[in-house]
Amino acid sequence: MSAEAHTSLYFVRHAESEFIEGQERKRGLTDQGHRDAEKITNLLHAEDVEVFYSSPYLRAVHTIQMLADVVGKPVFIEEDLRERALSGSHIKHDDFYEAKRQLYLDAAFAFSGGESGNDAQARAVKIIEQLLRKHAGEKVVIGTHGDIMTLIFQYYDPAFGFEFWKSTTMPDIYRLDWNMADRKLLKITRMWE
Repeated sequence: MSAEAHTSLYFVRHAESEFIEGQERKRGLTDQGHRDAEKITNLLHAEDVEVFYSSPYLRAVHTIQMLADVVGKPVFIEEDLRERALSGSHIKHDDFYEAKRQLYLDAAFAFSGGESGNDAQARAVKIIEQLLRKHAGEKVVIGTHGDIMTLIFQYYDPAFGFEFWKSTTMPDIYRLDWNMADRKLLKITRMWE
């Protein structure tokens, strides 16, 4: 298989970020998050990554920015890679995990002011498909979030769902390898321990 026929996407779930009500887009990283971003930089620099995209949320951008700076490349922001909105800010969920589970049980369901799995997945996968076409044969880093990452993976492999989402860490890294000759996802490899 030629190098041009092989494409790798590195999904980097953001590092630790302090929760601040109403600051979904502007939350940066904690001190631990910054230390983990440095570890991510060291780990992925050895992978010879070439291109960087991110959700517009600062915690996702900041998690991969140091690596992009070391490589000397910009981080391109893609609005449609943002995290799925659980619900409108006027709704409070007594059990966050149960609310998430409900969303995974019915991909068409959405809480008031929120986004269904079907809708979030469709917008995000559209970007992933564009990146696969535009960057065939390259290694692309994507700054992301647990829920939208799970929905993207689920599109390519239905085995990914609530239990996978619940098992992911902050940060987390998964490499998806494609054979571009037949547009086939070859494997998904977790790179964060």
